[in-house]
Amino acid sequence: MTHYTLTCLVCQREFPDTYTLSCPFGCEGLVRTKYAARQMTLRDEKGIFKYRDWLPVSGSLLTDAEPICYKSHGLAAFLGLSDLWLVFSGYWPEIGAYAVSGSFKEFEAYPTIQRLLERRHGVIQISSAGNTGRAFAEVSARTGQAVIIIVPESARDRIFTTVQADHIMLITIAGDYADAIHLGNRMCTLPGVFPEGGAKNVARRDGMGTTMLAGTFAMGTLPDWYLQAVGSGTGGIAAYEASLRLIADGRFGNKMPRLLLFQNEPFVPMVRAWHDRRRTIRDADMPDGNDAIKKVYSDVLTNRTPPYAICGGVYDTLMATDGRMESVTSEDARRAGELFFKSEGIDLDPAAAVCVAGLVKAVQKDIIRPDEKILVSITGGGYSRIERLLPRFVKEPDLQVTKMTPFEEISAQILGWVEKYV
Repeated sequence: MTHYTLTCLVCQREFPDTYTLSCPFGCEGLVRTKYAARQMTLRDEKGIFKYRDWLPVSGSLLTDAEPICYKSHGLAAFLGLSDLWLVFSGYWPEIGAYAVSGSFKEFEAYPTIQRLLERRHGVIQISSAGNTGRAFAEVSARTGQAVIIIVPESARDRIFTTVQADHIMLITIAGDYADAIHLGNRMCTLPGVFPEGGAKNVARRDGMGTTMLAGTFAMGTLPDWYLQAVGSGTGGIAAYEASLRLIADGRFGNKMPRLLLFQNEPFVPMVRAWHDRRRTIRDADMPDGNDAIKKVYSDVLTNRTPPYAICGGVYDTLMATDGRMESVTSEDARRAGELFFKSEGIDLDPAAAVCVAGLVKAVQKDIIRPDEKILVSITGGGYSRIERLLPRFVKEPDLQVTKMTPFEEISAQILGWVEKYV
């Protein structure tokens, strides 16, 4: 008997998991895992699978990757904060952080691939601006699970692994992240190709939710605030869902953490929508979108179609947590990355630097009080150590396309490759 079921947030019906990404009764909303274990028991395993009670998998994959939480001294002293905690997701062996892709996306990739292995037989497809694709490439290299990864041409050098990868098809498209998503959606109509699902995939959300679990176990209680930079906002949704389970656990308090999420100016569609308290994002929230994406410090935060309006999505999550969304400039992010390196001793992924910049801004604007318990999600970092300490195998593109490349031409090559695995 499985240790979880799925629940539709619209109709509230429960159903078994068959790598389900949406309500089988046709509702337009997220599905959420319902676990048999009300209290979390940490398993005697390395990596994120120690949290398997609240992951939608029965088995586990071998990994040392997990979020590591510690109380800040350097950054906290600089900002005048007495209870600042950092949950680090990246490669920092000195503190026990071994996400070799350098990103918290690894915590999504491992349970997603394990769930696929348990529920379906086929090839998984990922559209990415870089970090997600690299994380899935790493897990593919370590497990042998075949994956198709689509990234913008500008992100091709971000797809590397620390062991040789033999079961990856990498496709680059001349365009941006939205173009990679569009092509990926079409590709998943082909037989044997399954979408990883993005925010709709409970394995991705619950894998990301381990950052809240790690932070709460380290602190002994839920935080007052949870901070993260977001492109899709899925990390915020995941933190909220993990908090619901931690409150039901009964050992960590009953106060829901407030979410404080950040986007990188000038691409801030969710910030604009939230400040107007609108459930929908409009085209006007992304003026000169192409130009805005070129100006951000972290382009992985530039999702044109985030799960904002969907039932259970970012809007509902912010409402439920009395949350906030703010924006920071690219120059503020750059300076925040330098501040973090000086005060904490590790280099940051640009998205994590956006979050630290948001923390600085929140303190300056008195959004956060000096004595509140703050959990900051450092979603990536340690690239200098990865480059110095680990092998690097850069994956060359198998197919390079444009928005004008006929889909029939692309699909013929995809199907020929998929036949080896299905």
